[in-house]
Amino acid sequence: MSGTSEEPAPRAGASPGTGPPEVTQRDRPGSVLSELRDYRAAFAAAALPMAVVDHLGRIVSPNDALGGLLGTDPATLTGQCAADLVGLAPESSARRAYTEVLRGARPRMRSTRRLKHADGRPLWAEVTVVPMGGGETGPDRVLLSVADVSDRRELRERLRHLRMHDPVTRLPNRTLFFERLTAALGSPPLQDGAPPFDPADGGRIGLCYLDIDGFKAVNDTLGHHTGDRLLAAVAGRLTDCAEADDHRTGAHLVARLGGDEFAILVDDSSGTHQLTELARSVLTALQQPFDVAGHRLSVSASIGVVERSVAGTSATDLMQAADTTLFWAKDDGRARWTLFDAERNANRMTRQALSSTLRPAVERGEFTLEYQPLVGMADEVVRGVEALVRWNHPRYGLLAPSRFVPIAEEDGTIVELGRWVLRTACRQARRWQLEHPDEPALFISVNVAVRQLRDSDLVADVAEVLAETGLEPGLLQLELTESAVMGSSGRPLRVLEALSAMGVRIAIDDFGTGYSNLAYLSRLPVSVLKLDGSFVRGFRYEDGAHPSPADETIVEAMVQLAHRLGLTVTAECVETSGQAERLRRIGCDTGQGWLYSRAVAPERITELIGSRSPGG
Repeated sequence: MSGTSEEPAPRAGASPGTGPPEVTQRDRPGSVLSELRDYRAAFAAAALPMAVVDHLGRIVSPNDALGGLLGTDPATLTGQCAADLVGLAPESSARRAYTEVLRGARPRMRSTRRLKHADGRPLWAEVTVVPMGGGETGPDRVLLSVADVSDRRELRERLRHLRMHDPVTRLPNRTLFFERLTAALGSPPLQDGAPPFDPADGGRIGLCYLDIDGFKAVNDTLGHHTGDRLLAAVAGRLTDCAEADDHRTGAHLVARLGGDEFAILVDDSSGTHQLTELARSVLTALQQPFDVAGHRLSVSASIGVVERSVAGTSATDLMQAADTTLFWAKDDGRARWTLFDAERNANRMTRQALSSTLRPAVERGEFTLEYQPLVGMADEVVRGVEALVRWNHPRYGLLAPSRFVPIAEEDGTIVELGRWVLRTACRQARRWQLEHPDEPALFISVNVAVRQLRDSDLVADVAEVLAETGLEPGLLQLELTESAVMGSSGRPLRVLEALSAMGVRIAIDDFGTGYSNLAYLSRLPVSVLKLDGSFVRGFRYEDGAHPSPADETIVEAMVQLAHRLGLTVTAECVETSGQAERLRRIGCDTGQGWLYSRAVAPERITELIGSRSPGG
């Protein structure tokens, strides 16, 4: 039976005109008997299927139209239970409303029911029940009318189908997809004999969310007509893959969500394996060329795969996870599927949280600087320090630069943050100089991002800070990555030349990991090379490790050539005395690493001024 709707109406009167009354044996004027006979004739001949029902719910008098509607002799309907005849199931709301009309507690009942003709075909009927008269205990009779609304229902279903399906691919559209998804997460259908569904019992749901790589190029070059035909062909292959899934217990829903986005909903998943196998089959199917409108087209798909328990999952949660995973698949290179990873998503969410609070954090002063000593290799005396920024985040604690500097570079906050680091570091270096006038002044090394070099007036910023703090330009070293310096031309090169002309030293950080073009260095205003730690780690003798002869040879050659170009060399990541001794013999000028000190607060650097390093 279908859904039920009851419609109250003003209470019907008890006049004879309400329905065909029973003719009694009581003597009445001839004109009244004649009128009653006319009513009975009209009732029998009416085109609307009707029946008179007694207070017990039994059919007393059906008309011919009712027999015709049900495909049976009207006489066989007399005495039948009217509620069963029109499909009012026990305990249903429609049955309760009908019973209330029989008792006189309700003026009308109306419900749309799905009936069956005698020949087996289904039909939809609008059933209406109203009282015909009554006494103290309720109506003597009620009038049952049954209107055939099959054509109206069919039209409504056709309109719903059009509204719920994509005209290009004939697949369910976004509206129907979310209707099915919501139903699957809320109240999955019961199997025969199964107990009521409980999400805690372990029901699972899966989703393959994909879009077509290269589809835009097809639309742009061959036109939307060809693009539409390609989408229809893709829909066919997706449907074939869904139907061929050996693990399915029911029909998967394949839908077009819009543009070149599709989804395959698995609302009774057997686990991650089922979803990943389905994704693999989709990739394989779509990688086969399509013959469309005289063109042989090759496309692929990026697929986000999500599989999880129904318990605690909402449609919004599932779609957000699918959208994120699809983005990963595309970002990882396209033409692949990617499974949702909770840890990766947590890192992404943390990154988003950091991004949204980064700029306000600069304004609130949540950043601090620590300083790592740069030590002379020959005498192990601290010559300078590198300023390293930390974020004292109110939620995540003290964060290292690797956690937030890449984000700051992406959104441009690095320019504002970089100015703060430069000013704070120079002030601290000048303070050390003033507090220890009899000791050689420490130089301060500050990292500069590529975006600072290109998007800000770095020369003006440096000049302003040096004038404000009184720090000599020769005591400021700016570190840039090798990839940022190599190939510099135009404005970036002019910036470096202007800074060098001011007396500021330029250092290349992590040297040896990028271009390693030493010849190009002769044309750049560079003063210092900082060897990447990956070379230094090859010098270890401790813990049974053997040094790498190749690393030693490369480092020695770079040091010698750098010195011939008038550059000094700093070795990063020096951790052992064995590494330090070998680097000293090779000719490295300064060293930096845990052997000497980790990055520490400025107070600790104050204790080291004029003395040998802690590792010495």
